Amino acid sequence: MNEEVDFILDSAKESMGNSIAHLKKEFLNIRAGKASPAMLGGVKVDYYGSSTPLSQVANVNTPDARTITVTPWEKSMIQPIEKAIMIANLGLNPMNNGESIIINVPALTEERRRDLVKQAKAEAEDAKVGVRNVRKEANNDIKKLDRVSEDEKKGAEADVQELTDSFIKQIDELLVVKEKEIMTV
Repeated sequence: MNEEVDFILDSAKESMGNSIAHLKKEFLNIRAGKASPAMLGGVKVDYYGSSTPLSQVANVNTPDARTITVTPWEKSMIQPIEKAIMIANLGLNPMNNGESIIINVPALTEERRRDLVKQAKAEAEDAKVGVRNVRKEANNDIKKLDRVSEDEKKGAEADVQELTDSFIKQIDELLVVKEKEIMTV
């Protein structure tokens, strides 16, 4: 095959891989009933005027399956951290004991589990759309190639479709695992 075609295929594969990586990251933020430091991964704290990830201003631990503790490195940061957790709208209720912030993670109701599954499905669909957009771009790039025969273009488009199918399958598999994790009581 032609170098240009190989380049298009490689960059398509990389972009589709990025969609999978993003989906995995989003799935970490969808909690499955167990306390996890990743649940606070998206929380940004106002640290002396700049928006800073929580993990850079405090130690986040899970002493048990239902509790998250956030211990700031500076005591003056307790209030801003507590406020940031409330603003993040994660459905968590932080309690401040003067030294650290304790968050009790409530057990999930059946209705909440279904909502989380819907959220997971929406994230998976977004990832699929991303993969399909990469396919479309790659096919357009292949069609624009001048020094490539029509047969090579058809073969390259078939390779792009094969890549797309394999990444869509991976997304479906990840979703099945996440759904099972969410629905397991």
